[in-house]
Amino acid sequence: MTTQIVTQLPIPAFFDRHKVGSVWRVPYQDRANQAEAWAKQHGIVPAAKDRKKICLMAIDVQNTFCIPDHELFVGGRSGTGAIEDNVRLCEFIYRNLHHISEIAPTMDTHTAMQIFHPIFWVNDAGEHPIPNATSITLEDVQQGKWKVNPAIAYSLAKGNYMAIQRHALHYVQKLSDEGKFPLTVWAYHSMLGGIGHALVSAVEEAMFFHNIARHSQTNFEIKGGNPLTENYSVLRPEVMDGADGRPIAQKNTRFLQRLLEFDAVIIAGQAKSHCVAWTIQDLLSEILAHDPKLAKKVYLLEDCTSPVVVPNVVDYTDQADAAFQRFADAGMHLVKSITAMESWTDLNLV
Repeated sequence: MTTQIVTQLPIPAFFDRHKVGSVWRVPYQDRANQAEAWAKQHGIVPAAKDRKKICLMAIDVQNTFCIPDHELFVGGRSGTGAIEDNVRLCEFIYRNLHHISEIAPTMDTHTAMQIFHPIFWVNDAGEHPIPNATSITLEDVQQGKWKVNPAIAYSLAKGNYMAIQRHALHYVQKLSDEGKFPLTVWAYHSMLGGIGHALVSAVEEAMFFHNIARHSQTNFEIKGGNPLTENYSVLRPEVMDGADGRPIAQKNTRFLQRLLEFDAVIIAGQAKSHCVAWTIQDLLSEILAHDPKLAKKVYLLEDCTSPVVVPNVVDYTDQADAAFQRFADAGMHLVKSITAMESWTDLNLV
């Protein structure tokens, strides 16, 4: 079968790939004017008129993960992974502006007192765990190596320290029973109200430009605010019940259903080994429960995501690659940002 050649758009002159790794203010009105002119010049129609609806889900493309001097920069093995990923992601958005119907960025959103931050835990010496280098296992909590910091009970449990300590034991027990990664204590990151929480400036600029040119509201999805559970996936937290069996959180059913309504879902973001992999796995689980053939509508931009690598501490590259292979085996497409359009054309999406 002959593949139809689909023309990609040029990249606007204002895009500067050398600024992707830095933080700056997006000149919104200038970009809005340029986006409207761009749409007229290239005959770009509003997304509502798209014959096939395509969603780009950009997972946690925030300063905290993507800027080198921020808290949890995802460098991958190259050391510059997230920056290179975001250059390609921005170019992908601009080139395919006329085909992407909606962009849905997820936003990891935290406050200080959460179960994966240092202040939540203390040892007998009153010390907090070292961030990014400490995993808290079931045995650690059972043996009292790490306990909940009594001082946080006022803010998180109305002063009921025993209740929150029971939850901590229940929490690590659930992670162990379900075969998940042990609880990792991360550096304070994605702090609500802080610079790290914001989208990478260049990516925000590309999304805003798309928003105006396509008349398609950017669909921000907030996750991670529950202090008593991790929330790597935007679709569900790691643990959804408390020690008493009552629910403390729930699946993001609304967003799940919306994703499955699209003709294609493209996924990129950070980190490949954690929030990206968890989100895709939850999406795949939902697909398998309803109709396994739906997996074929999911496209994973392999060159727009990197795994967590902390030199001389941990390297999740192999686990991330293995997860993506599982997704491909289930029917999802592993594609490069520059050639993704070829797959869409073969499937009559554009």
